[in-house]
Amino acid sequence: MIVTTTVLLDGEQVTAQDVARVAFEGAGVTVADAAWERVKDCREMVEELVRTGKVVYGVTTGFGKFSDVQISPEDAAQLQVNLIRSHACAVGQPMAIPAVRALMMLRANALSKGYSGIRTETLQLLTDCLNHGVHPVVPEQGSLGASGDLAPLSHLALVLMGEGEAFYKGERLPGGEALQKAGLTPIQLQAKEGLALINGTQIMTSIGTLTYVKAERLAKAADMIAALTVEVLRGIPDAFSEEVHRVRPYPEQIGVASNLRKLLAGSKLTTGQGEIRVQDAYSLRCLPQVHGASRQVLSYVADKIAIEINSATDNPLLFLEEGKVISGGNFHGQPIAFAMDFLKIGMSELANISERRTERLVNPALSELPAFLSHQPGMESGMMIPQYVAASLVSENKVLAHPASVDSIPSSANQEDHVSMGTTAARHAAQVIDNVSKVLAIELICAGEAVEFVGADGLAPATRKLYDLLRGIVPPVLTDRSTSADIEKVAEALLQGEWIQDVQKITGELM
Repeated sequence: MIVTTTVLLDGEQVTAQDVARVAFEGAGVTVADAAWERVKDCREMVEELVRTGKVVYGVTTGFGKFSDVQISPEDAAQLQVNLIRSHACAVGQPMAIPAVRALMMLRANALSKGYSGIRTETLQLLTDCLNHGVHPVVPEQGSLGASGDLAPLSHLALVLMGEGEAFYKGERLPGGEALQKAGLTPIQLQAKEGLALINGTQIMTSIGTLTYVKAERLAKAADMIAALTVEVLRGIPDAFSEEVHRVRPYPEQIGVASNLRKLLAGSKLTTGQGEIRVQDAYSLRCLPQVHGASRQVLSYVADKIAIEINSATDNPLLFLEEGKVISGGNFHGQPIAFAMDFLKIGMSELANISERRTERLVNPALSELPAFLSHQPGMESGMMIPQYVAASLVSENKVLAHPASVDSIPSSANQEDHVSMGTTAARHAAQVIDNVSKVLAIELICAGEAVEFVGADGLAPATRKLYDLLRGIVPPVLTDRSTSADIEKVAEALLQGEWIQDVQKITGELM
């Protein structure tokens, strides 16, 4: 891996877009000088606590229900090793490498705040692994979303110890071998360090942050795709007029209406009130209200993500200026659990209304287009079954959108008696977003097929650009063929967000 750009970690100013750069684009990280000083000072505090034998949770005591069991100073280091080995019991498929890169970055950023007591060499190895492309194999299941994402994060810590497994240059290797090939040396964990590495919300937050970034892209793409659908269905853009939305002044609703006006500017296909019909169906007419409400959800999620990625979320925390070590609960993932559950609902609704627009495109009773956009209706099925697929995906999302955060189950002999299930919420949100991308892809492909019947010359400049981008990777379906690969390719393009920039060269910045 060649790192060409870096993101500065100072525990205070990392953004969701910074996380996306590291995760998706391979950017590296570096810790700010001031953060290194805080880390060093905090570490000295830990070592003094060990020397004096002061009772501190997880440093000179056991963990969870064992918090009342005192540990001698000479066993403090072995305690941390035992912690990681015993807690590394997550199951399931390995997290995708972009998500692993995000969690490594976010854990390093949290440690850089200087409240965790990590040694500088341990933090350095964590950032070196990220920059050299040593990506721990982290099974995605097994976190309760409180006490930190303990089980999955322990697999990250194992690799720093030279154990576990890691991906390096496309190979899945023993952790020690991966470090050796990258020219890195494992560390021997010392007092507090194991706890500092795993007692945090970085699994749910890494998945959640990348899911939010994708959701933000899809929200803009949904406006673009819907605009094309409005055109080919000879829709009435009067419903997007500024006057209508000024009197119900939700900023997000106003923004979506503005997007649609920009996207449809110059169209020769849209119609006025009464020319063909007096008003459109809700899936067209209520676009600003529905898409705008989903944007409100994104605003809420963005706020929570921005706070969480720059927070100290382990336990206990060390406060140098006050000279205090305090056991608290910043590891509890409830804020992210709620945010991810809310994101699932908001984005599921984008897919729900998209599928309804797809139905209007393929149903001749609603579109006045050939049945199922087939060039030989009856002999060929055209876009009949892609609409089935969209319906299946939106139905699946309705199950996934059930909130994980309403559940809790006690653990550690009831010491940890309320948990967030935030990591489950984030994992389900990621699946919802993947499904939404495919539902939107199906609508775009169907709208593109409709263009073959109504003619591309009448499209607005912005929607014509979107149509041309689609045709760059998906040819017209002039005769029946499998469209699975087409749907996947378009969905991936929407998730990457590159088409947004191309369309915005015509419209200007969309909300």
